[in-house]
Amino acid sequence: MLAARHERLAHDGVAADRLASRIAEHAEIGATPDGGVCRLALSDADRDGRDRLVAWMHELGLVVQVDRIGNIFGTRAGTEPGAAPVMTGSHLDTVATGGRYDGVYGVMAALEAVRRLDELGLVTRRPIVVAAFSNEEGVRYQPDMMGSLVHAGGLALQDALDTVGIDGTRLGDELARIGYAGDLAVGAIRPHAFVELHIEQGPVLEAEGLAIGAVADLQGISWQEITVEGQSNHAGTTPMRLRRDAGAAAAEIAVFVRELALRAGEPQVATVGRLQLHPDLINVIPARATLSVDLRHTDEARLQQAEAELASFLERLAAERGLTVSSRRLARFEPVVFDERLVRTIEAAAAARGYGVRRMTSGAGHDAQMLARVCPAAMIFVPSAGGLSHNPREHTPAEQLAQGANVLLDVLRRLAG
Repeated sequence: MLAARHERLAHDGVAADRLASRIAEHAEIGATPDGGVCRLALSDADRDGRDRLVAWMHELGLVVQVDRIGNIFGTRAGTEPGAAPVMTGSHLDTVATGGRYDGVYGVMAALEAVRRLDELGLVTRRPIVVAAFSNEEGVRYQPDMMGSLVHAGGLALQDALDTVGIDGTRLGDELARIGYAGDLAVGAIRPHAFVELHIEQGPVLEAEGLAIGAVADLQGISWQEITVEGQSNHAGTTPMRLRRDAGAAAAEIAVFVRELALRAGEPQVATVGRLQLHPDLINVIPARATLSVDLRHTDEARLQQAEAELASFLERLAAERGLTVSSRRLARFEPVVFDERLVRTIEAAAAARGYGVRRMTSGAGHDAQMLARVCPAAMIFVPSAGGLSHNPREHTPAEQLAQGANVLLDVLRRLAG
């Protein structure tokens, strides 16, 4: 009986080749020579990627709306138009050295799920909304997950529009320039539930030989920018004991946050991802260092403890080295526990198709954590080859992509009635 059920469900699933083809075609937008993708938020490449998505939404007969922060929503009607819709999707923007699956997979799989519903002649009671949220990566404009954060009411629209990027541009101006400053009020679409399909971006599923991760919770995130002010001087004539070396202090900070994470143990992680020195000359002691610190933990109290330890270290470092050290918060999100019933629905959908499944924690931030503020939310993970992501070599085989899309399809059918 189980074998017959699995065979029937496989017949009802999405076409793996069509999903892979759609992802490959979209990856041509912003393609880099090393096989990766660069579509920074609100760039020309992001605009082209949005245009392609909107065209595909229209081909499927979806009603397309764009809100004032640039989030794109394509709605498939249900038999009860007034019912709160089931929403799914992710994002189209990438990091500068991104791959072709992060974010876009969840959007393209949602389109294929809608297409399959049409092919099967199935009409749901609730509408289904395919969403692509603006500036999820937070590379050009911070904080990350900005579009979904504004949608959920966690960041005022005007504050988001006035954000100045790392290239000096204003977000609202760039949104208008690329033609995606929409007129839909932010938060106007309040979902019945939200499900996000995403690659794992880690090695767990592949290592355990499992097809599906039912994401039950998500780590809290603390981003800071730290500035160290010292004094530039000649690298050859200034004795080591008399230096006020901002570069050396930055190195000490990087080592400290690594040791902090190792000392705390899993799931604490800590990263220095950006470091800039001034005047950045080989024979001059750096006068200023600017670096980022990314702290993450699944427990809010432990995350606060890590933040406090870092703050204390910075105070000691400044006093001992004769430096001025300041910090600026870039983003701060508490850990999220996803909806238990929705997580169980994902587990059941995977098991019904005979896919190996386990509960997981997401170490990365996702739009689902913002939607969890306003509706039941959860995530579906599929394996990432070698655990790689934010890397041109990011890869998930077509069969595994289709398995995740099939689970999404079944969950949407269940939620939308």
